[in-house]
Amino acid sequence: MLKYDYQIFENDIMSKVSQLKKVQLKDYEKIIGEKEVYSIRTLAGKLEGKSVIHINSTSFGGGVAEILHSMVPLMQDVGLKARWEVIKGSFEFFNITKKFHNALQGMDVHITEEERKIYIEYNKINSELISPDADYIIIHDAQPALMREFCSERTGKWIWRCHVDLSAPNKVIISFLKPYIELYDATIFSMKKYVVPSLKLPKIAIIPPSIDPLSDKNKEISENLVSKILERYDVDPERPIITQVARFDPWKDPLGAIDVYRIIKRRIPDVQLLLISSMAHDDPEGWLYYEKTARYSGEDYDIHLLTDLIGVKNLEVNAFQRASDTALQMSIREGFGLSVTEALWKKVPVIGRNVGGIPLQVIDGVTGFLVNDINEAAEKTLYLLKHKEEAKKMGEKGREHVLKNFLITRHLKDYLKLFVELT
Repeated sequence: MLKYDYQIFENDIMSKVSQLKKVQLKDYEKIIGEKEVYSIRTLAGKLEGKSVIHINSTSFGGGVAEILHSMVPLMQDVGLKARWEVIKGSFEFFNITKKFHNALQGMDVHITEEERKIYIEYNKINSELISPDADYIIIHDAQPALMREFCSERTGKWIWRCHVDLSAPNKVIISFLKPYIELYDATIFSMKKYVVPSLKLPKIAIIPPSIDPLSDKNKEISENLVSKILERYDVDPERPIITQVARFDPWKDPLGAIDVYRIIKRRIPDVQLLLISSMAHDDPEGWLYYEKTARYSGEDYDIHLLTDLIGVKNLEVNAFQRASDTALQMSIREGFGLSVTEALWKKVPVIGRNVGGIPLQVIDGVTGFLVNDINEAAEKTLYLLKHKEEAKKMGEKGREHVLKNFLITRHLKDYLKLFVELT
């Protein structure tokens, strides 16, 4: 029998999920228009009284949790009985699920038979603890993916929502997960190219992620507040600022972002680099990459490592992004990249690798530049730093692109459409 250690995760996680903010659809009317609000309410009317449960692995840190903090109360506001549950697990369990995450994105990792047993057992235990009972049960990513197996008596529609880049998954791991995923009534992917051909799936929906334009991370804030936050963290608003907002993770390539900065530094000596991240509970590997990044940055005081551990939360990220001249997204793999969306929403052009969901957002030469390597990224970043009018136009185009495609209200509407189809 396995030993379970929940306490290090349980108290903090459950308190955060139980304190969801109050969000109302009408608050978005000034952004998306009265007609679109009416369309969403009309669609939701077909589902009045239906229940929804979202299940994932952490209440903060990363795009999934950010989306759910707005999505769940929005679903409640349009008449659904929606709630959000977070699975529990030990440090060992989340180390194993990070290996699954890496394998699904193509990394050549080996997962032992004992690790598989631990993964299965924690899914079983969470099935009993959470006891998912709703008309629609949405399981996010691989950590709780096996819960469907242990809830066969539940009669609701089960949906597996995959947020990662599955374009080239580790064959051994996807083969292991295959029979569990195929139990679901529907699956959601961020892009068509992430649909694994070998999976026999009854229904597939393509639903890109989204940002909440009214959240602390994305709402309009004053220049005075931006200046105060920059001053607090010793960032000079009078000097060029490049940012990358991403977990400290091998796929996000923070070391690559530093390499880009160092090339630019030779030409623009006063440039600053901000590497911004939150340290999520479900990502123990993040601490290793934080240390690796800190060592790689050395004693360069123009490289700022900014995390929630020193008070950098959503409002601070908002300020740093608004103060930025350009944003980087040097990811090697990227399921979608909500930090790209966030920067574009704030009219900041983005230089990103041509991978995953980044090309959905960075229209090359229009909202930023798509690049293939470090040197190209440095070249395009230098270009934007030296051509401020063009950078400004790209930023404006970026905001328009996000408005049309990647706001939480569109995301909500896509969920409602799927629920209606499954009903």
